[in-house]
Amino acid sequence: MIKVGFDISQIIHPGGVAGYTKNLASELQKNPELEMIFFFSALRKSYRGGLKNVKKFRLPPSLFEVLFNRIRNVGIEKFIGPLDIYHSSDWVQPPSKAKKVTTYHDVIPLKYPQWSNPKIVAVHKRRLKIVQREIDKVIAVSNSTKNDLMEMTGLKNDQIKVIYEGVSGIFKPASGKEIAEFKKKYNLPGEFILAIGGTGERKNLKRIKQAAKDYNLVTTFEDITVSDEELPVLYSSARCLVYTTLYEGFGLPILESMACGTPVITSDVSSMPEIAGQAALLVNPADEEEIKKSIRRILNDKDLNSELTEKGFRRAKEFTWQKTAAETFQVYKNLMK
Repeated sequence: MIKVGFDISQIIHPGGVAGYTKNLASELQKNPELEMIFFFSALRKSYRGGLKNVKKFRLPPSLFEVLFNRIRNVGIEKFIGPLDIYHSSDWVQPPSKAKKVTTYHDVIPLKYPQWSNPKIVAVHKRRLKIVQREIDKVIAVSNSTKNDLMEMTGLKNDQIKVIYEGVSGIFKPASGKEIAEFKKKYNLPGEFILAIGGTGERKNLKRIKQAAKDYNLVTTFEDITVSDEELPVLYSSARCLVYTTLYEGFGLPILESMACGTPVITSDVSSMPEIAGQAALLVNPADEEEIKKSIRRILNDKDLNSELTEKGFRRAKEFTWQKTAAETFQVYKNLMK
């Protein structure tokens, strides 16, 4: 039995890191060869998930950042007890007598500091120094992220293991009735193109909006905010997903959309070609005209639409959280040898 401490504090923030943390923790907990102890810290939000053995602390992550990344005189064991392995989040790197694993989702604050708050950039720089010095294994969610890490740090090839994220089982095509009710509930047009919103220029929304100006464009966080449970119906309702961001460490919406039977247009940069494979239309995200042409192709070419839908279903099935958890468990086992 391997005793693993796992930081789940990131689940309170919406986005891909929360999804990764929640799904991986849930799968690892099912493994009879692991004793999982979960560390959760938040000041304003309490833990409401279904994990067992969660050690909760009503303290802000900013306090733990100072304690674990700067002062560093108290180990994680003081909070969650003795461990064989500690799997940290992408925010704090506490001292520990255990073997140390961490996951890197992307290197945005390091590679593109102009897209991040200076305080966040400072935290990631501090933490990265500790990671390079102390970590036993880094998990990168794509080869693109691994290559970025090696390019920007002293980390070597054998220190980083690529383990892809998974697609949750809830992502599947919605029924016609579900789609009709969903569109009515949110007052959505009969036909629309979907884009994923967010703050800053990384999501490339200016170009997407311009490229889609002749069509109905619905953008998450701007035009519509849905629960995680409603996301599959949102994807299923769209004619296509335009996910032409400027950089992604993984790009889970690509696979989620594919699993719902919705064709995808995505970028030919960073991790996106790696994740999409041959199952999406790839474009230069800086070329507005190219995005526009791809939208037109998908909306007007039924054969292309069917081909991308079929390829998308097959591609999405290659990525499961069970597989992510099995490969993560293997990392733990190898460290215990």
